[in-house]
Amino acid sequence: MRFSGRVVVVTGAGAGIGRTIAGRFGAEGAQVVVADLDAESAERTAKEIPGARTAVVDVTDRASVRAMTADLPVDVLVNNAGGATDVPFEDLGEDQWDRDVDLCLKGTFLCTQAVLPAMLRRGRGAIVNVASVNGLAHFGNEAYSAAKAGVLSLTRSIAVRYGPHGIRCNAVAPGTVRTAIWDERVRRNPEVLDRLGGWYPLRRVGTPDDVAAAILFLASDDAAWITGATLPVDGGLMAGNQRMTDDILGSGST
Repeated sequence: MRFSGRVVVVTGAGAGIGRTIAGRFGAEGAQVVVADLDAESAERTAKEIPGARTAVVDVTDRASVRAMTADLPVDVLVNNAGGATDVPFEDLGEDQWDRDVDLCLKGTFLCTQAVLPAMLRRGRGAIVNVASVNGLAHFGNEAYSAAKAGVLSLTRSIAVRYGPHGIRCNAVAPGTVRTAIWDERVRRNPEVLDRLGGWYPLRRVGTPDDVAAAILFLASDDAAWITGATLPVDGGLMAGNQRMTDDILGSGST
C-alpha cells in the first residue's frame, strides 16, 4: 500500500470531497487525521476509516491549526478545506470576501506553515492543495476564484523554496464535482448536472473519487519527481470549448 505507516492530514474531511480523500488514504494504509471544524462530521468520517483520528480545527485560526499539528509528524498534508460565497460581485460584502479568502487561501497558508518544521527536520513531505478551475479562468464566485488563484501561486512558491529540502507541493484544480452541495440545486432543477456536463469534453461532471485519485497520485512516491504542478481534474474543461468552436465554425459537435 502506497501510504502504509504515513501520517496524512486532510482538512475539510468531514464531508464531500474531503471525506472521500480521507477514505482513500485510509484504504492505502495511511494513519489518517480527519480535520474539520464540525466535530460530528469529522467523527462520522473517522468511524469509516480504520485507525483514523479526528481533529477539530478552524483552519483560519493560527492557534487552532498549531494545536492540531503539535507533535504530529505529518508526512502528507491535503489542504482541502474551502468554501464559496454565491452572490453577484456587485453585492459581495467585505465580510464575505474575507471569509472566502481566509478559508481558501489563509487556511492553506496556516496549515502549510504549521507542518513545515517537522517535514524540514525529516527532509521529506508532500503537500497537495485543492484549488479549482476557478483559479485558472472566470467561472464566477470572484472572491473564491481569487483565493484559489492565490493557492496556485502559493503552491509554486512552496515547491521551489522547499524542494531542496525534500518537500514537494502540488495542486489539483477540479471542475464541477457532484457533492451534497449540489443537492438543493438538483432538487430545483433535476437536469442541472446533465446540462453542466455538456460543457465538458468527457460529457459529465466529476465525482469525489475523480479528485481523490489525482490527489493520492500527487501525494505518493509515484509522483516523486513532480512538484510545483497544477493538475486539472476537470474532464477536459480547460483544454478548450467545443461548443464555442461549433458556433464559430458552424459545425455540429462530434
